[in-house]
Amino acid sequence: MVALCSVIGLTSISNAVPQKADASSIQEHQDDKKDSKVVLTFSTVGDSRADATQPGLTNQDKIWLQNTKAITRISREVQAQKANLFIFNGDMIMGYSPNSDQNLLNRQYAYWRGLMANMFETGTYVVPVPGNHEVQDKYKDANGKTVKIATQANENTWRSNMGDIIMDTERFKQIVGADIQGWNPDNHPQIGTNNIVTDQKQLSYSFDLKGSHFVIINTDPVGNDSHAPIEWLKSDIANAKKNGAKHIFVFGHKDAFPYVAEPANPPSADGLDADPKSRDEFWQVIEDNDATYFCGHEHVFNVSQPHGKAYQVLVGSGGSPFEVNAPVQNPTDRMYAWATVKVYANGDVRVNCYGFDENYGKTKLIKSFELAK
Repeated sequence: MVALCSVIGLTSISNAVPQKADASSIQEHQDDKKDSKVVLTFSTVGDSRADATQPGLTNQDKIWLQNTKAITRISREVQAQKANLFIFNGDMIMGYSPNSDQNLLNRQYAYWRGLMANMFETGTYVVPVPGNHEVQDKYKDANGKTVKIATQANENTWRSNMGDIIMDTERFKQIVGADIQGWNPDNHPQIGTNNIVTDQKQLSYSFDLKGSHFVIINTDPVGNDSHAPIEWLKSDIANAKKNGAKHIFVFGHKDAFPYVAEPANPPSADGLDADPKSRDEFWQVIEDNDATYFCGHEHVFNVSQPHGKAYQVLVGSGGSPFEVNAPVQNPTDRMYAWATVKVYANGDVRVNCYGFDENYGKTKLIKSFELAK
């Protein structure tokens, strides 16, 4: 979607503290349009997994490798914003266990699922997106170089731990109060397309809700790490538009265009930019379909229009170690931040981005923009 953008600079919206999310009344007042009803609200963030050496972790978090304090506060505030969906853009666990240790991975998944459990009870359906920490293993090659590669064993473990919510249509209706549309468990990238060599069921998938089309892509499929399933994405979006989808939202873990906060220390090309030609082909699909791409991988918040039209909303800021070192020129570079999107009956779409600093101060509205119809 093309955007009509207005930036709201670091506007305080609440006195939110880890024990309480009390921002909802102010947020609703700011967000609602007098001339149109909100028909759908969703929130999205990624990257809550932690490193054992990360400052500020409890002893428990050093065991579970999860930034519990950050992600539970974000989830409470998302609940206060009455999101119908909470789409988590990967790296919810540390993963990278020796030899794809399924027991270890299961324990990490179980802890993260426990953190999310209350959301299902309060009207928010959690939609998971696979990240590299879920599907890849890493090892040293003959030259001592660290290699990260997706494995079929890790894809199977993902399905074992996330398959029950991808997608439970009856539970979805009970939680959201509306039927999911366009759901077909067999609609996923096929083996042989885009160099994919394993079954991608429940790794890349899509569905419709209240006139909007949601596409989840696995950006590290076995056989083609750091690539989007472009062929499937094209056909999936084409079918959705043929069936009347008014808005296209795409979610993947790896960013297409890295955010360079420190020119002297740019991020390595380990997102979709690892293959610029393929990345550009992927982005053309986003542009051609007026879609918006939400992602993580870089542990930072940033909103950009790489080619001046479609938006990349980078919200890899759910609790993992910050990508940008202190001190920072841009205060949002070291904030735990997420995006909440509201779709209105008149066709308007507004993206509001919220965050709080590393000292867990007040939550602020840090950016707001609208997507053109």
